[in-house]
Amino acid sequence: MSMYKLFLLRHGEGAWNRENRFCSWVDQKLSEDGVKEARDCGRLLKELGYNFDLVFTSILSRSIQTAWLVLEAMGQEWVPVVKSWRLNERHYGALIGLNRAEMAARHGEEKVKLWRRSYDITPPPIDESHPYFSEIYTDRRYSTCDVEKEKLPRAESLKEVLDRLLPYWESTVVPEICQGRTVLIAAHGNSCRALLKHLEGISDEDIASVTLPTGIPVLLELDAQLKPVKGRQLLGDQQKIQAAIKKVEDQGKAKAST
Repeated sequence: MSMYKLFLLRHGEGAWNRENRFCSWVDQKLSEDGVKEARDCGRLLKELGYNFDLVFTSILSRSIQTAWLVLEAMGQEWVPVVKSWRLNERHYGALIGLNRAEMAARHGEEKVKLWRRSYDITPPPIDESHPYFSEIYTDRRYSTCDVEKEKLPRAESLKEVLDRLLPYWESTVVPEICQGRTVLIAAHGNSCRALLKHLEGISDEDIASVTLPTGIPVLLELDAQLKPVKGRQLLGDQQKIQAAIKKVEDQGKAKAST
């Protein structure tokens, strides 16, 4: 029997999504299309009659901006938004800023798929010579975290994303759901995938094939033990959703030479 509803949302398209680059912890605003995706998502949720009591986001602008636009489109701007680095996108280490298709052409599509989708493979870590190292680690937002800046990750596998996410989920999000509040988590592709893996009991192998397109809300209906009572529902036009999923999957493929 369904007792609770939980909504997961990968943020709308960002500038580096459009450019097919590993964005990770580099702060990016939404693209024009990403703004439209977030507003369209809010309008859809309003049409379907949903209301939120609380929204959780990462501390990255594209996640926060998505939450704001969704709530604005729903006429629910007053709903509290709570931010934590523990919902940040996966830290892609030395891959940050690189183009996925170019990497696939250089290293092979299977290698890039392992870096992007595998559960327990960590990419090479970022170091101080990396062009985005300073931008990330001197950012004031990371002095607000519940761990020292020096102990923040330099690269993460999906498993490591889940490891840093689960304490926050259990200590902060779960109590709100168990009080009957309807929660939206507006975060990132990998933080949402990690949470889906945990909630749905997805195997280490099968999680590689779980794809979440930008701006598409995912509904989970949960029982009293916060176990799904049915499969996840990607809300909206199913044909468009499948096209969006394919677009994400194709990002890791080498472009055909002309």
